[in-house]
Amino acid sequence: MPQIMTLRGDLDLRTRITPLAALDDAEWVSVARDLDTWPGAREAARLRTQRGAGGLARKLYSPAVLADERDRETLREMVAHGFQVRIAATPLPQGTVIIDRRTIILSDAAPFIPAAHGHRTYTMSVVPALVGAAYSLFEAAWESAADLATYFDAARPRIDAQAGLVLRALGSGVTDEAAARELDMSLRTYRRRVAELLVALDAGSRFQAGLRVGELGLTHR
Repeated sequence: MPQIMTLRGDLDLRTRITPLAALDDAEWVSVARDLDTWPGAREAARLRTQRGAGGLARKLYSPAVLADERDRETLREMVAHGFQVRIAATPLPQGTVIIDRRTIILSDAAPFIPAAHGHRTYTMSVVPALVGAAYSLFEAAWESAADLATYFDAARPRIDAQAGLVLRALGSGVTDEAAARELDMSLRTYRRRVAELLVALDAGSRFQAGLRVGELGLTHR
């Protein structure tokens, strides 16, 4: 196999990765936006669970993975079967899988295109220097990420859908008037929701609220 190769499409990826996925004693570490960043990832996790191989897998996700209740339940089940799962404080730009510290697979620059469009490509490498460098970057990101249990702590602030939109407006830097128009609410209502968020986040200013969102790993999609 060439030391660096391009995999064109999900079928090519599956062909290359399936034999590796059958190795129960191989360490797997992965970086993903959500449970569907990598084609077949849900099924692969289920099979590893059935074989009792979850303990050798570490999965690092963007906060976006917590948006869907069904996905949150899937994450809980994975952890219950030995998977190590952590959530990064900020969105992750690119999907990465490292297998047994010998093989690395990177998603393309636009990794979240729906698979049905068939436009995704992947880069696969067994060059030791590249694999080692990527593994070191993963370890650094892993150490700074939060354990999944932290995100299900009852003491954490709960951000509902509308509050999430207000958070996004705050982060965009637009004026209150423009944000209120965009969210189809009155200026008074918008400012009231901002004030409520400051209280919920125990923040004394809008800037501090943004810092708190990062500290807590709250998504504001």
